[in-house]
Amino acid sequence: MIVTAVPLSQIAPTDQPLNNTALILAVRQGRLVSCDWAENTLQQTALSKVNGSKAYQNEEKAFISFTELQNADPNQHILLTAISQLTDYFFGRRKSFELPMDLRGGTPFQQRVWQALQTIELGQTISYAKLAHLIGNPKAYRAAANANGKNPLSIFIPCHRVIAHDGSLGGYTGGMDKKRYLLALEGQRF
Repeated sequence: MIVTAVPLSQIAPTDQPLNNTALILAVRQGRLVSCDWAENTLQQTALSKVNGSKAYQNEEKAFISFTELQNADPNQHILLTAISQLTDYFFGRRKSFELPMDLRGGTPFQQRVWQALQTIELGQTISYAKLAHLIGNPKAYRAAANANGKNPLSIFIPCHRVIAHDGSLGGYTGGMDKKRYLLALEGQRF
């Protein structure tokens, strides 16, 4: 697995409130497997420096600074494409993402929820109950909310677009400040 950390200040407008935040992206075997929010930078504990470069690795993953990624490597190319698409999203030039994503880390139920999340258009919100209805199991709104919170590809799979039935924000694994930020970026005000 190749992992990189991208400071939000490098890919989003500088007047945004989350400039001390980074997005950590990971790719495995030609597919994006995670995108998580992190404060400051990725902890490089248990990683060894590789050949005097800015890359770090252990048995499971290699961390490469986003400034050191190379298009010639297929996995790194996917990360560079993801960063480019995220930049376009943050600057309002992109409404959806076109990347190979690996969702096999979830249960079949979670995978159905994550696929349903991808049908929610930019600028729209739905309730957890509506999400359960979208997967054909209207009574499973709590389970759908749980699966929503376990989404491994924050932003790319827009779990931030799911809110409580009463119109309040509900929860967000990345933090409520980030959910508000993303919704405001998409034209929603809470």
